[in-house]
Amino acid sequence: MNNLDKTLDLLKNSYSPFHVVDNLKQELIKAGFIELKETESYDLVSGKSYFVTRNDSSLIAFKLPSKITSVSFLISATHTDSPTFKVKPNPVIRFNNLLSLNVEPYGGMINSSWMDRPLSIAGRILYRSDDVLRIKLINIDKDLLQIPNVCIHMNREVNSGYKFDASKDMIPLLGTITDKEFDFFEFLKKEADLNSDDEILSHDLFLYNRDKPRLVGLDQEFISSPKLDDLMSTYSALLGFLETKIDVADVIPLYAAFDNEEVGSLTRQGANSTFLKDTLTRITRNLNADYEASIASSFLLSIDNAHADHPNHPEYTDKTTKIELNKGVVIKYNANQSYTSDAYSSAIVKSLLKDLNLNYQEFTNRSDLRGGSTLGNLSNSEVSLISCDIGLPQLAMHSANELAGSHDIDDLVKLTSYYFSHKVKVVD
Repeated sequence: MNNLDKTLDLLKNSYSPFHVVDNLKQELIKAGFIELKETESYDLVSGKSYFVTRNDSSLIAFKLPSKITSVSFLISATHTDSPTFKVKPNPVIRFNNLLSLNVEPYGGMINSSWMDRPLSIAGRILYRSDDVLRIKLINIDKDLLQIPNVCIHMNREVNSGYKFDASKDMIPLLGTITDKEFDFFEFLKKEADLNSDDEILSHDLFLYNRDKPRLVGLDQEFISSPKLDDLMSTYSALLGFLETKIDVADVIPLYAAFDNEEVGSLTRQGANSTFLKDTLTRITRNLNADYEASIASSFLLSIDNAHADHPNHPEYTDKTTKIELNKGVVIKYNANQSYTSDAYSSAIVKSLLKDLNLNYQEFTNRSDLRGGSTLGNLSNSEVSLISCDIGLPQLAMHSANELAGSHDIDDLVKLTSYYFSHKVKVVD
């Protein structure tokens, strides 16, 4: 299966961050990686490959070279979450003969893109079975929900700057009330195929768009899919990581995928947590390496999708910026350090791209428009690394359905595969 088809296949099964990490785990296990547990001691062996998860929604994987005398890390960071709506703990709302689910926004989505389309819910449930707490992933694989618009006859402002109210406008319709009282937790038990005496205690459930990833365009040159930000990069970087052949002694390729980037990363599994630092510390300690020296000689490639120039709104593009779909990886800059790229780190990435004869593009926001932050500077709050922010260009970022170039995936796979095995030094 080629890189594009493999990415599309993984995107199809990415219903929640928990499912994304499960997808990553299955690919790593197939490639011979060994799972580590944070609650257990590490006993690392040179030449072996490992991964560890936190909260079942973030993952770090790494490969050890066969010869280790000192240690440097070549790190990539992506994220597993996307803007959506989270189901509240006791979500059932009744109105007339209708049932709805109470939800709240997770991240900054384009509200209108979620209206009037089939949706469902997925995530994890925690339940008590035989006096033991257990976790189970759940995806209700059916067209279950829809958020209905108010008709234009009653909302004449909908096409002229209407402001959506999340507590009213964005509530999904579930069904009609029958004579039998509806119990949401009993409904979940049935969908999760639990035993009748099992008791669901809590859940982390999210809405997801039922649209499938697909190729569109005259020559199928575009990908139309939910969650391209950032799963297009997350999966492309994984494929590059898996392709990597370690031929540099003492260099450890490390792949990281963090949850909660869309809400600031201030969680125990986010990029701003100690997850990366803890893992790097444990690796260096296990290999009897100097942690501070290892970090000083390491590099972070922060990979989060980038804004392509919009054909209908060229006014949002900076005067000297030109970002096109299917024209290669984007290096992202910001004077206020929303992105970590600087002359030093970007020169290293450009050198790798030139080795591969790959195109690259350079992005800056229009100076009067504030852009989003991403993973590099958040990770650097815990681990000080030389870092460069890159991404794949896309349109409709944070829509329920996004658009990107289908040819750009190969470029990122090639770059990351090469990056993970080629340490570049800058000589004064």
